[in-house]
Amino acid sequence: MDKYSDLPTTLTAPAREAAAIVPSDAADLASLPRAMFVGSAGDLAVVMAGGQSAMFRNVAAGSLLPIRVSRVLQTGTTAGDIVGLW
Repeated sequence: MDKYSDLPTTLTAPAREAAAIVPSDAADLASLPRAMFVGSAGDLAVVMAGGQSAMFRNVAAGSLLPIRVSRVLQTGTTAGDIVGLW
């Protein structure tokens, strides 16, 4: 039973969905996640929801980044086991 199923999903609410992210230099994500989980340490190259490119260097394994991205770039990304949270 989910006592909170009737409440709206907001950016501050816990994520309800998760999916593996495969980095790509050409394809945007189907929808913008509310956060990213990085399972294996490394660098994360992204295109932010606002269109800016960003590099998050030395992201530790197990990090939860509260960023909204339209794309995780293959070039420059050395982090692995990336999961998008919606």
